[in-house]
Amino acid sequence: MTLYQHVPHPHIASRHAHGPVKVSDQLPQDNALTRFNTRIAIVITRAVGSMWCAYAFALFDLISLPDAIRAGASAIVAWVAQTFLQLVLLSVIMVGQNVQAAASDRRSEATFHDASATLHEVAHLQSHLAAQDVLLTRIAEKVGLEPVPVIDAAPGSEPGGEDPDD
Repeated sequence: MTLYQHVPHPHIASRHAHGPVKVSDQLPQDNALTRFNTRIAIVITRAVGSMWCAYAFALFDLISLPDAIRAGASAIVAWVAQTFLQLVLLSVIMVGQNVQAAASDRRSEATFHDASATLHEVAHLQSHLAAQDVLLTRIAEKVGLEPVPVIDAAPGSEPGGEDPDD
């Protein structure tokens, strides 16, 4: 006998079944061609988004630097803007984005586990409170008092009860 009836949110079961969302979960799974194209894109992105590729682009760009220096200041500015920055910074930015995405996945997974632990603790608290309700009801009956009515039932389970989230 308990005065409180816990009604778990439907999202909780779904959350436990699916686990934390990861970047790989966002990849298309439609058909073989889409999966193939996605794999090719990921391989190229990993290759171009590496510091080794940035170093290779920098070395490649340095081949044309002597010609830019001989051509004058405007050629040097054009070389830096059109060649060096675009090729080298592209790879460096991609490396940074990969690091940030990995960190975001780790934060997401940690948050998921924190929420799971919190839900577990709350379920134990609800069990503890239910046991206290039983004892309090017995005490109230022994001293001749009416037990306190259910104050947090499932939405719509009481006459005139409304869901406070609506």
